[in-house]
Amino acid sequence: MSLYLVTGGAGFIGSHLVEALLKRGDQVRVVDNFSTGKRENVPAGVDVIEGDLADDGVAVRAVVGCDYVLHQAAIPSVPRSVKDPLGTHRANVDGTMQLLVASRDAGVKRLVFAGSSSTYGNSAVLPKREDMRPSPITPYALQKYIGEQYCQLFTSLYGLETVTTRYFNVFGPRQAPDSPYSGVISLFIKALLAGQSPLIHGDGRQTRDFTYVANVVDGVLRAATAEGVSGEVINVATGGRISLLELVRAVQLILGSDKAPTFDPPREGDVKDSQADIFKARKMLGYDPSVPFEDGLRQTVAWFKTLSV
Repeated sequence: MSLYLVTGGAGFIGSHLVEALLKRGDQVRVVDNFSTGKRENVPAGVDVIEGDLADDGVAVRAVVGCDYVLHQAAIPSVPRSVKDPLGTHRANVDGTMQLLVASRDAGVKRLVFAGSSSTYGNSAVLPKREDMRPSPITPYALQKYIGEQYCQLFTSLYGLETVTTRYFNVFGPRQAPDSPYSGVISLFIKALLAGQSPLIHGDGRQTRDFTYVANVVDGVLRAATAEGVSGEVINVATGGRISLLELVRAVQLILGSDKAPTFDPPREGDVKDSQADIFKARKMLGYDPSVPFEDGLRQTVAWFKTLSV
């Protein structure tokens, strides 16, 4: 039985990883500073270390005895990084460095780093392939790219096995509906459930590779133990793309709402289109997204309805 450390394990994606690991019988430890994570997301009996990975000693305590580290802890917000580049750098870069050093020194078998499709920037080339030249246009995107570069450096220089899984617009239950930095799907659902107009930044024709969280969990767990992938960067997504206008229509259909969206100017740092090439994930991880967008959206809407009961 392996011991997995899930950083940010009280957060959206992290808590789903914890749940999946426990379900298959692994031991799990969580480290989280609870700045955005919620205590109720962590199942009873899980070993929890409360602390900030950027603080001295927290990462060292967290990795003791761990076989694998799934590094999800971050401030995953483009707008927030634009407003607060120093604070997000501390969380997204300094915390990652502390964890890499601690994992190296503790003899961790492998660290899987949560990368981001924002690293690709605003390139018009679709789909986004891992061998494309990175072109980050926001502090968050650059911070995530720095993190994956440090991971590859620790693999080549120190022999610590690392894999970066690049996420594309992950959504699902437990995604915070109460923050201005929440994912667009949670914000659209929240608005329509309240009988309000969903707000679109831009004309709504921008497209995203919306990926249900269960697919991401599958990809990350495969990346933790797959052979021959150390040092790799791998897209974990669906390989499709949907416009925000299509997304609004889909949520309206599920909820039986005809509330039309309103529009604001585009946000600084938002990319126009995003779509993953998942050939590498299929080839190296045996990954195939098992939950279609429509099914994931229905499950997400059903969860949000329980919050309003």
